[in-house]
Amino acid sequence: MSIESAGIRGLYGITPELTDTADLLRRVRLAFLGGMSVLQYRVKSLEVSLRQVQLRQLHALCDEFGAPLILNDGGYPAWAGGVHVGREDARPEEWPRLARRGLLGVSCYADLDRAQAAEAAGAAYVALGRFFPSPTKPEAAPVTLEILRASRARLHVPIVAIGGITPDRVAGLRAAGADAVAVLSGLFDAPDIMARAREYAANFE
Repeated sequence: MSIESAGIRGLYGITPELTDTADLLRRVRLAFLGGMSVLQYRVKSLEVSLRQVQLRQLHALCDEFGAPLILNDGGYPAWAGGVHVGREDARPEEWPRLARRGLLGVSCYADLDRAQAAEAAGAAYVALGRFFPSPTKPEAAPVTLEILRASRARLHVPIVAIGGITPDRVAGLRAAGADAVAVLSGLFDAPDIMARAREYAANFE
């Protein structure tokens, strides 16, 4: 899958885990209005019934803005745009099946061999990181710009950089080969979410 056909570029938002669905939708809408282009729904502890409600409403919101909705592990409804898997979520031999159902994203950390295997299995994009200290994954090993450059030279799918990325750090990641930056707290915890989204998205204009 080519970079153009996957449509993974720019600001890639990862949802905060909120029980208040109205507040979640408000924050996501503001991020879209500011230029976010991809959304990943990431929850670890919410009840299944609440997840289903939030997914349906986020799906409608993503449709409104023409953006893909990616699910982070867990169930994968047939109408979802795709799924993102980490090391514990799916074995490599399962990747081709997931890729046939929709956009597949694979967390590859600093492992270029894993990234190449994901591309070969049909992944729409790979995620590398963390690049900077991150409250979401504080234990993750850091990834260097050199690894990012080497990955860009060998991969044809989009590369999503993740981990502690602030707007002022995007230009360096872009120059090293990142096609998108994934952000959670740096975006959705901002006092002005729309303005923060614009700061990130401006790096991809």
